[in-house]
Amino acid sequence: MRILSFQKAVFSLIVLLFLGSKSFSQETKTTLKQDARFEELLNEKRKMNSSITLSDRFKIQIFTGDSENSKKALTEFRKANKTIDGTIVFNTPIYKVWVGNFKTRIEGEKKLLELKKKYPNAFLIKPNK
Repeated sequence: MRILSFQKAVFSLIVLLFLGSKSFSQETKTTLKQDARFEELLNEKRKMNSSITLSDRFKIQIFTGDSENSKKALTEFRKANKTIDGTIVFNTPIYKVWVGNFKTRIEGEKKLLELKKKYPNAFLIKPNK
């Protein structure tokens, strides 16, 4: 085994330090190009997640029927009530339109009295998940 002299060892150390200080690893800048529709999709997903029914919440069922008429009923409801969320639920073979997300039965019944004027067959439900 050969032992380096002190001068060779110092020279090797200086060379290694110099090379180590000048080397750069993974210093590139990445530009991400994202489709605008992706952000729209994320916003829709956030809306859907916020409207997921909780078993301790009350909803009002305003319509039952076929797919086309339930879509029309939900669209009509959303135009008239911008602040209340609504969704279509499918239980074979019937489509149901559920609106609202009320913490207490009293809140739901108050809103039900208002909605009965336009939707006389509406009723309060507590969906099971």
